[in-house]
Amino acid sequence: METAEPPAPAGRDGRPLAARLWEYQAERFPVFKHGALIAAFGTSAVCVSALLREGTPSAGAMIVAVVALFCFFVQLRVADEHKDHADDVRYRPERPVPRGLISLKELRWVAWGAAGVTLAATWWLDWRLTWLLLAVWGWMALMTKEFFAPEALKARPLLYMVSHMAVMPLIDLYATATDWLPAGVAPGGAHGGGLAAFLLLSLANGVTLEIARKAWAPEDEREGVETYSKLWGVKTAGYAAALAMFAGLVLSAYVHVETGPHPVFLAGLLIVAAIAVFAAIDYAAEGTRKTAQRLELVSGIYVLGNYILLGVGPMAERVWLS
Repeated sequence: METAEPPAPAGRDGRPLAARLWEYQAERFPVFKHGALIAAFGTSAVCVSALLREGTPSAGAMIVAVVALFCFFVQLRVADEHKDHADDVRYRPERPVPRGLISLKELRWVAWGAAGVTLAATWWLDWRLTWLLLAVWGWMALMTKEFFAPEALKARPLLYMVSHMAVMPLIDLYATATDWLPAGVAPGGAHGGGLAAFLLLSLANGVTLEIARKAWAPEDEREGVETYSKLWGVKTAGYAAALAMFAGLVLSAYVHVETGPHPVFLAGLLIVAAIAVFAAIDYAAEGTRKTAQRLELVSGIYVLGNYILLGVGPMAERVWLS
């Protein structure tokens, strides 16, 4: 049987780039929704680093961490658009690039602009961060090329996910370094275990969000769209999300002990984790559209609450009581 050729991209949208980018972000990278999570991630990374070294973070470190992380995730979105373009044209022609809302070339200019902003912010704070910045960009480049082994990775979904999520600890290392590097504190030492656990936490949280995002109801599965619910089955996908959440809780509890904040924050971590795990188990038991949507929503709230309760809240308490 002959394979049908992918449909040709739709005609180019003639509106100004700014208007098209605004529509694009609403569909593929909601600025306010993702921005809240990225802001929590960035500020938490800086605060955890400062808590571990028993210091106070600078406003500059927080600003650079949040700006750089936002730019990193914009670049990851652009990289995904390039990586998935052939499949999008064939199976998801309604998406912005295949339908002609915006071109890959225009998105590349956005990514280059984000790179310029990140580099400028990095040099403004501390030029030594450049090496970590290059490490993040290098891994992103390998991800875009599927590590030069696309078929081998796609045949191993778990390895594919972990290899791509491994960029999260690198991003997290950069974010924490905006605090400890200018402060002249080595990343190891007495509190190196806490920092390592926090980096691993970003991996666990990334895996949680990735599985939850691709855990669908059977009636929503589409040809050419790889989801974990299709690859592993609803039950396995749900329990995998619960396992990632539990791993994140263990790592969070360890970091919590290392930073030594008030027990109320630990109680909060336990509550948000319990709610999220319950949603994952509920989806595993009954993979409906409702439980799938709840799992994705609650997973985002879990990760957001995780970062706020682990770094931002304890630092705010320390500053308030000092």
